[in-house]
Amino acid sequence: MRARIYQPARTAMSSGTAKTKHWVLEFTPASAREVDPLMGWTSSDDMQSQVRLTFDTKETAVAYAQDNGIDAVVQDPKKRKPNIRQRGYGENFATDRRGVWTH
Repeated sequence: MRARIYQPARTAMSSGTAKTKHWVLEFTPASAREVDPLMGWTSSDDMQSQVRLTFDTKETAVAYAQDNGIDAVVQDPKKRKPNIRQRGYGENFATDRRGVWTH
């Protein structure tokens, strides 16, 4: 059994970091998906592809994989630098604004 341990990235629709603090152990698919000729649905006979375990830390996820004989690959996340402005969002509407604000 091969698996990967990773920390999920934020969604493209938000700038928040919700649901990105935990670590996920996800099994790699053992077989390819098949298309049903009648309905057009995709299916798979691999039950492990439906398993997705979450952990609080990377160390607990790696320990779980070692205890259960799972060959896991750890993918460390790429951290983004914080976008912190001096005066924050309120600066857009300040009366003492330095530059001209137009639409």
